[in-house]
Amino acid sequence: MARATNSPASRKRRKKVLKYAKGYFGNKSKLFRYAKEAVQHAWQYAYAARRKKKGDRRSLWIVRLNAACRNAGITYSRFIEGLAAAKIELDRKVLSDLAIHDEVAFNGLIKQARHALAEKAEALKTAATNKA
Repeated sequence: MARATNSPASRKRRKKVLKYAKGYFGNKSKLFRYAKEAVQHAWQYAYAARRKKKGDRRSLWIVRLNAACRNAGITYSRFIEGLAAAKIELDRKVLSDLAIHDEVAFNGLIKQARHALAEKAEALKTAATNKA
């Protein structure tokens, strides 16, 4: 009896890989062996880039927040510290959006952060004098 090669499935699998490799340069779009390797590398890069994109977005939000904070006369790190002291839990994405689209609300947040920082400094000062 003849050897069964499962040719239809093999052909389908190879055609699928070559379809993914469409547009690649040279042999990588024409020959299965090279196309398979190129597609696997492309998928690895795409997987890593999907994760890297999240960090890139966060960096963008922080840059925008820093610029908006400095326009208001406070640094980004002090602003975030003040929000934490005021127990305001907004993520950087929302804060960045507020800084761009709703300046009045953002200035209110800055005011609250400054007030919380002042209270925190006062509490530390009284704790130091009570200790001494």
